[in-house]
Amino acid sequence: MHLTEEQLLIYKNQGFLVLPEYFSRGEIEAVKAELSSLSADNSPKKVLEKDGKTVRSFHGSHTINDVFNCLTRHPFIVEPAMQIVGSQVYVYQFKINLKAAFSGDIWKWHQDYIYWRKEDGMPRPQVVNAMCLLDDMNEFNGPLFLIPGSHKEEMIDVTMHNSNEIQGWISNFSANLKYSLNQKLITNLVSKYGITFIKAAAGSIVFFDSNIVHASTNNISPFGRSTVIITYNSIENIPSAVVNPRPDFLVSQDYRPVIPLASNVLS
Repeated sequence: MHLTEEQLLIYKNQGFLVLPEYFSRGEIEAVKAELSSLSADNSPKKVLEKDGKTVRSFHGSHTINDVFNCLTRHPFIVEPAMQIVGSQVYVYQFKINLKAAFSGDIWKWHQDYIYWRKEDGMPRPQVVNAMCLLDDMNEFNGPLFLIPGSHKEEMIDVTMHNSNEIQGWISNFSANLKYSLNQKLITNLVSKYGITFIKAAAGSIVFFDSNIVHASTNNISPFGRSTVIITYNSIENIPSAVVNPRPDFLVSQDYRPVIPLASNVLS
């Protein structure tokens, strides 16, 4: 499946593209059913909310689960990703973000690329996020907020926030993000570009730029929502060596290009 010129232009101009109900309900249920097998994992791949019991995210699950692995190689995702970055791609990151009903916490305003540049040595933002909605996302359950067009500002070089609460790589995935953007900056960006949020049904895909400013509120509704976010990096954009590399389940060292599978791989 390939994006049209119009879709590519929308992505270029606003920094994200929503493809509604891209996968069938049956395909999404097959993917979502695999979440239960991850809940027993007590390794660092599972990140908890600050309450110490609610799961916030899983990382690198595609390396141990066939269904998630197949999702990363689905042509409906891989082929548009290659169009967007302009080359073959590999899976740079794979994470499952859970916004649990009543207890899913905030993700502060931030850009993604600053983490990949400063933590991992990624040379350029020749990379794209593909978010697959496993549940409906709406105004009630902590949706993804975006500042459309903010990617045109490129990487906003903010000072790292020091926190005594959380140390190491996990601070990049906690509610107190290491490189979050301050209120004054967000106010100025929203004044310039506006603000929007994603409202879409399960099975939809959202492609978004690594420099678009985004966030999500906490979920106080009874409606949980889970998403799979696959980050595809160009094979021409391999990160350089860093002093303290993050774990492989966060930043893949497998640079082999993704070969798309058949379109019925999840059926």
